[in-house]
This record gives sequence, C-alpha cells and structure tokens, in this order.
Amino acid sequence: MSGEHLLAIDVGTQSTRALVFDLQGNMVAKARVEIEPYYSTAPGLAEQDPEVFWNALCQACQQVLAQPGVEKQNIAGVALTTQRSTLINVDKEGKPLRPAIHWLDQRRTPGVKPVGGLWGMLFAVAGMKETVAYLQAEAECNWLQRYQPEIWNKTYKYLLLSGYLTQRLTGRFADSVGCTVAYIPFDYKKQEWSGKSDWKWQAVPVQQDMLPELVKPADQIGVITAQAAAATGIPEGLPLIAAAADKACEVIGAGCIEPNIPCLSYGTTATINTTLEKYVEVIPLIPPYPSAVPGWYSLEIQIYRGFWMVSWFKREFGMNEERLAQQRGVPTEELFDDLVNIVPPGSLGLTLQPYWSPGLKIPGPEAKGAVIGFGDVHTRSHLYRSILEGLAYGLREGAERTSKHTHVPITEIRVSGGGSQSKAAMQLTADIFGLPAINPHVYETSGLGAAIDLAVGLKLHPDFPTAVKEMTRKGQTFEPIKENQCIYDDLYNRVYLKMYSRLKPLYDEIRSITGYPPRD
Repeated sequence: MSGEHLLAIDVGTQSTRALVFDLQGNMVAKARVEIEPYYSTAPGLAEQDPEVFWNALCQACQQVLAQPGVEKQNIAGVALTTQRSTLINVDKEGKPLRPAIHWLDQRRTPGVKPVGGLWGMLFAVAGMKETVAYLQAEAECNWLQRYQPEIWNKTYKYLLLSGYLTQRLTGRFADSVGCTVAYIPFDYKKQEWSGKSDWKWQAVPVQQDMLPELVKPADQIGVITAQAAAATGIPEGLPLIAAAADKACEVIGAGCIEPNIPCLSYGTTATINTTLEKYVEVIPLIPPYPSAVPGWYSLEIQIYRGFWMVSWFKREFGMNEERLAQQRGVPTEELFDDLVNIVPPGSLGLTLQPYWSPGLKIPGPEAKGAVIGFGDVHTRSHLYRSILEGLAYGLREGAERTSKHTHVPITEIRVSGGGSQSKAAMQLTADIFGLPAINPHVYETSGLGAAIDLAVGLKLHPDFPTAVKEMTRKGQTFEPIKENQCIYDDLYNRVYLKMYSRLKPLYDEIRSITGYPPRD
C-alpha cells in the first residue's frame, strides 16, 4: 500500500540518523552518519559549521532510502527532530553568517544591563535577580551583540538548528513550537513568541522579526523543495510535518504521555521528563518545555553533563575494558557492567553528588560535584558504580520534586538514551526508585517520537493516545530488588539528600575564593 512508511530525521549530538518506521512503530530501516559534535577555538567555546549538519542529514537520507525494503513511493511524509539550543545566524537567503553556537558551548556575557522597570523591581522583591542575570549571561545573543556586533547587525533570522534545517528542506523560515528551547523571548505557557510587555525582550537584543514563524507539532511546516530533494533523495513535494526537539520526541517515543510515567534520559545530559496538559513550573521561573504533543508540556529536571561523567570515567579509567572489548568482539558496555556487578549496592558508602557543571536553580549556581565516603576498600569499580548511583539519586530527587508539584504519584519509569543499554544501570535505577524500570521496544526513541508526530499529522493515526498505543511498546522490564531498595532508601534519605545543604557553605567559599562559577 502506498504511503505506509514514515521518514524521521534525528540530528543528535554525536550523529544524524535517518529512520523509516511503519505505523506499528517497527523500525524498517536506519542509516547513521557520525558527526564531530563541535570544534573549539578557545576554552569553553563549542561551534560547528552548519554545513556539517546539513551534509550529514543528506547522507543519512540518501543511505536509508537506498536500503532494501524501502520504497520511495511508500514514504508518506517526513518529520525532523534535532538537538536543542544550537543556534545559527543567517542572512535573507538562509546562508549562515558564522558557525553555529553549539548547545555545549559555555561562553558567557557578564555585566549585561539588568532588566529594569517594574520587572526589575519584582525580581528584586522575589529574590530572583541573580537568576535573571544568570539567564542573561547565558544567552548567546548577548555575547554576539557585545563581541561580534557586525555579525549581529547583519542577522536576518536567528534560528535554532531545527529552524535552519527546516529552511534547507522547505525554503521556509519556520520552526516547530516543540523545538523552541533556548535563551530567546518565548512564552512557554502560551507556547508562542513572548508578548510585547514580556521582560525577556529587555533581557536579550532579539527582535521578533528575527525569529521564524512557529508551527505546532503535527501540523505541516512545508514541503520538500526540488533543491532539497536533489540533495537528500527525499521525493520532491513530500510534506514535512512539525515534530519537536529530541528530548520531547524521546518522551513520547518511550510511550510517556501520562503524568504518572516519566521518561528518564540517560544521555549526555541526564533528564527526567513528565508529560502534562497543565502548565507547572517545577522550579520557579524555569518553565516546562513544549511537549511533542501540541499544547502540552514536558516538565523537565536535568543533570547537565549527566552521562558525560560516564564517558569521562571510561576515557580516564576504562582503557583496559575498551581494549578487551575490541579483542573479544563484544560491546564495551558488557565489560563495564561487570565492573558494576562486582560492587555491592551502595558502593560501600561511596556517595556521589552529580553536579559537575554549575546549575541555575537546581541545585544552584555555586554547586560543585562531590564524592564522599572514601575508604581503603574502594576501587575504580566502586567509583564507577557510585557515578551511576549518583545520577539515579539526582533523577529520583527530580521525580519527587515533580510529583510534589503535579500531585501525581509515579508508578513506573521508562529509561532511554545511551546509558539505558546497560543492564546494570537499569537494575540499580529500578532499585533506587523502587519502581519498575522499563526500556522502550526500540532504542531510537527520539526518531520514533518524531514519527508519531508525523503519523498524527498525516491522519494515519487519529490522535496521540492512539498513535502512542499503536507505535510504542515495553521492552525489557527491571523490577526493584527489595534488599537493594532498602539500602538505597537509607543512603538516599540519610546521606544523599543532606549532602548539598551540608556542602553548600563550602561551595560558596570556593566560589568566593576562586571566582568559579563567576557571579553575573
């Protein structure tokens, strides 16, 4: 039957994938093109040539459309999901004026003129001045205006990566509401560009005409142009349906559209996301992001550089496992799982606080990473397990904070992302949460979420509950082990939850002595 397959394009941090799904959520074909995430010309800077993303997208699409079992005439439409908060300045023809500023970029702009007037007074009364100053310092556009004014003055559109690639595919300066996660004037409650009186226009130099037109998830955002068809192999005229950012797509691709079932993402940034129809700020002044379901919200608490710590450990201490895995022809994760499994639950008290990068409000801009409880019994295996446990503790704390604000108890959790491929990580997650931890039936949950948006947008499924029911399924389930759960409950409540308040005065002293993290 014509039009039974869905093409989802997922532009991630490490690679770009082109994925073909059927209407039951089975992955028919996949092509993956690795990309260099970014290059750096100075400490803290992370940039990339936008052509790198476009060329990878073209290669991935060409490869997947050439695979057996994929017929172009059976592709009903296309959906795009990308990494969040990667920004590109373009001219009127859509040509980049400078390299993209990557989401991992750490440039900051201290001393930005503070928000004044009534808003400034309100922030001062509410004790939020430092939070607003932090947001202004983090906003890439403030850096561009100060240090590259010639680029900023030439900028016709200020686009997220999703908007840039949408323009390359359709010729239209448009983007999905579900992709709008950045330091730009966006009303997260109304899910539209901020109103004229919003304080965000004071905080950054962006004008509304510099921003693209917004389209709701599951609405058509354009059609594939002849030029894009020649570059990608996608048939000309095929509809491009708006999806959402990779995290938002990952949530519905894992089957999480009920507030009692959050999605844990064990990726470069570890997150816990809960889908809700109601606007709820789990952290004051930090809004929920748009969901991949139009008009809904994705409540998110993140541990920035979450599973980056796992990569760090493997790079610094795991060369032997990497070498053995290559010799034996087995996934490296199997050998690292062995490291975890030789250590008892709780790592004999070695407890990690996973704040390797300063936070905004959770825990706070002064926070540091910490590991306590070292003894002469501890080895690198204990340290590795404590990293996984610390991340799960942090996400459990986020889950409890979310439940407190939504008044919805969590009954099970879905886990996706690279870290979810570790059975040891899945089991200790179930033990720490005291809940079943479940893998989705496919690993490519971001792409599947985009395909769900596509299916609903093309009316191939009538609505999101139906599409999610038909296209997502549970994979392996890890039930909590009671004796492990008891150990973790004690360590979490009696040790982990007390670490930050006990260490915060020392973090403040370190900040005052070293100037890191800087005050804005």
